[in-house]
Amino acid sequence: MHGRWRLFRHDAGQASGPPAWAYVALFTACLLLGIWSARTFGAVVIWPANGVMLAALLQLHRRQAVSVLAACLVINLLANVVRGDPMPYLWLNAGLNLGQVCLAGLIARRVGGAALDLRRPRRLAYFALLAVTPAVLLSALLIASIAGVLQSYSPALYLFTVVRYSGMEILGLLIVTPALLLIAKSHRFRDAAPASSRETLGLMILLMIVTTGVFAQSLAPLVFLIFPALMLVAFRVSPTWVARAVILVTVIGGISTLTGHGPTTLTRLIAIPGLEAVPLVIHRLNAFYLFLLAVVLTALPVSTVMSARRGLVARLEARTRAAQEARRRAEEADAVKTRFLALMSHEMRTPLNSVTGYAEVLARRPSMDPEARDQLDHIQRSGEALLMLVEDVLTVSRGDDTLDLQPVTLPVLLNAALETSRSAAEDKGIALTLEVRAAAAAGSVMADRCRLRQALHHLIGNAVKFTDRGTVSVVADRIGEEVVITVSDTGCGLDPAGAEALFKAFVQSDDSISRNHVGAGIGLAVVKRHLTIMGGDITVDSRPGEGATFTLRLPLDPAATDPVVSADPRTGGDDPLVRMPRVLVVDDHPANREVARLMLTAAGCEVAEAADGDEAVDMARVGTFDLILMDVRMPRVDGLAATRMIRALPGAVANTPILAVTADAMPADAARCLAAGMNAHLAKPISHQALYAAMETLLAGPCPETTAVA
Repeated sequence: MHGRWRLFRHDAGQASGPPAWAYVALFTACLLLGIWSARTFGAVVIWPANGVMLAALLQLHRRQAVSVLAACLVINLLANVVRGDPMPYLWLNAGLNLGQVCLAGLIARRVGGAALDLRRPRRLAYFALLAVTPAVLLSALLIASIAGVLQSYSPALYLFTVVRYSGMEILGLLIVTPALLLIAKSHRFRDAAPASSRETLGLMILLMIVTTGVFAQSLAPLVFLIFPALMLVAFRVSPTWVARAVILVTVIGGISTLTGHGPTTLTRLIAIPGLEAVPLVIHRLNAFYLFLLAVVLTALPVSTVMSARRGLVARLEARTRAAQEARRRAEEADAVKTRFLALMSHEMRTPLNSVTGYAEVLARRPSMDPEARDQLDHIQRSGEALLMLVEDVLTVSRGDDTLDLQPVTLPVLLNAALETSRSAAEDKGIALTLEVRAAAAAGSVMADRCRLRQALHHLIGNAVKFTDRGTVSVVADRIGEEVVITVSDTGCGLDPAGAEALFKAFVQSDDSISRNHVGAGIGLAVVKRHLTIMGGDITVDSRPGEGATFTLRLPLDPAATDPVVSADPRTGGDDPLVRMPRVLVVDDHPANREVARLMLTAAGCEVAEAADGDEAVDMARVGTFDLILMDVRMPRVDGLAATRMIRALPGAVANTPILAVTADAMPADAARCLAAGMNAHLAKPISHQALYAAMETLLAGPCPETTAVA
C-alpha cells in the first residue's frame, strides 16, 4: 500500500490536465453518445461516462472535483429523464454511477498513492484489480439485485445482467480513465518514446487500417491480426498514444459490432433458457468485451513496462554521463595535482641542491676547522631533514603504490638508516645501538630499498627525538618467512588509546602550542603506507613515561644475487693507467653547475659546462665525453629534447651515457627521462655518494640499459 484513505487529491499536488469544465463537457458527450447508441442500435458498447468522472476525481483538487461530480450527477439525472427511465432507475442509475466512481477513487488512492501514476505497471495492475473491479462488481450486484426483484429476473438473466453490466462498466473505466490520466501527464512523455512524431502518426494509421480491415469483414475470425500492430504501437510510442490506440480500436470494433459486422458476428451463441428475450447484438457484445479486455490487458501493461524501462535507461544514461563527468573532473584534478606536486618538488629541490651540495663540498675540505665543520654538519642535517619532509609530503599526496624490488643487505641498510640520526643522538647524550641477528644478517633480501630506508629513518628519528636520556635500540631478526625489526626507546612513551591514530597523516601525540617537539605529523603515516605497500605491518607497544617499541614485520624473500657495491670513481679502479672520465654538466642554474663541478673534480674528473640543451648538443657534437649530466627544465632547448638530438647524432657520440640530474623527482618524471633516451635518473639534491654510485653504474662498461638509479 502506498497511500492513505483519501478521496480527493491533496491540495498541494501540482495541477495538470484539462480544466474542470472540460471533464463536464466530455461527460455530457459520453451520455449523449450512450443515449444515441441505445436508441439507434438497442445497445451500448461500453459506458465511458464513469471513466470521465473517475479521471476528474483523481486528477482535480478537492473543490474542483466536488463541483465536477455534482455537475455530472445533475446531468446524469437529466439524461435519465430525457431517456425516460422509470422510477427508481431514474435516480438509482445516477446514484450508483457516482458511488461506483467514489469507491473506485478511494481504493485507487489507497493502493496507488495520492498522485496516481499509471505509468508504473504495478500501479496499473492495482488500479484494475483492486480499485475498478471491486467497485464495478458491487454496483453490478446492486443494480442486478434491484432489477431482479422489481422485474422477477430468472437466475440466468440475473447472472447475464451482472456479467453484461460488469463488462461494460469495467471496460469503460479501464479504457477511458487511464487514457485521460496519461493524457493529463503527456508532458512527461515528450522525450520518453523512441518514435518520432511522423513515426507515431504512421503507426496509428497502420493500426486504424488493420483494425478497420479486420472488422469490415465477417468471413474469418481475424482479430489476431490487430495485436501485432498494437504491440508495435505499444513498444514504440508513449503510453499516452497507446491509450489513444486502445480507444481507436474500441471505437472501430464497437461500431462494427453494433452494425452487425466484424468477426464477432461469427460467434456461435448457445441457447440458454431464460435469455430468449435478450437481443442478439447484446450476446455478441459479450464476445466483443473479451476481445477488448485482451486489448486492454495487453497494450496498457506492455506500454507501461516499456515506459518504465525507457525511464530506467534514461536515468542510467544520465547517471553514466554524470559519473563520466565526475571521472573527467577527478582526472583533471589529479592531473593538476600531479603537475602541482611535480612543480613544487622541482622548485623546492633546486635550492636544496645548492644548500646541501655546498655544505657537503665544504665539509670535505681537509683544512676546515672543527667548529666550522660542525656548523656545516648542522646545515647538512637541516637540509636533509627538509628534503625528507618534502619527500614525505609528496609521498602522502601522490599516492604512488609502485614497488621497486632489488637485492638489499639488511646490515648495510640499517647502518645507513642509523647514521642519519647518530649525530642527533650524540648531541642529546643517548646511546643508539644496532643488533642484527644471524638469521637477518645471512644473505640479502628482495626489498624496496628507498621505502624501507625511509620508514626506518622516520622510526629511528622519532625515537631519538622523543628520548631525552637512556637508549634507542634497533634489533633485526628473521622469524620464519618474515623479517622483524624493532625500534625501542626509553623516551616519554604515548597513550595506547591514541596509538592507532598516530599512523594517520598530520596527527601528533601532542599538537598543543606548548609541545616540546616539532614535526609535521606525517612521518608515521608514511611509515604505515610504505609497509602496507610492501605487504608488511607495524605495531606499537607503549605506556606513558615508559618508552615505546615499534615492531615492523615484512615478508621479504631471500635475494638470488647480492647487491652491487659502487666504488668511488676517484679510485680509478685497480688499473693506474685508467683515464679519469670527462664529464659534461648541463644545467641552467650556475650554482647547480658549480656544485656538480666541485663534486666531480674532487673525484678527479675533467668537467665541461653547458647552460642549456642547445649548448649541450653543440658541445657533444664536437667534443668527446664519457658521461653527460643533463638537467631537464632549461630555457631554449630542454633536457629531454637535447637528449633526443644527441641520440640522433652520427657516430659514437650518440651512445654517450646520459644521466638525468634534475629536481623533477616524480616517478613519471623518471619515466619521461628514460623514454627520451637517458640512461638513468638522479633526483636533486645530489650527494657525493649518490652521484658516484650513479657514475660507477654508467661507466662500468658498455652503455647500460636505461634505468632509474635514484
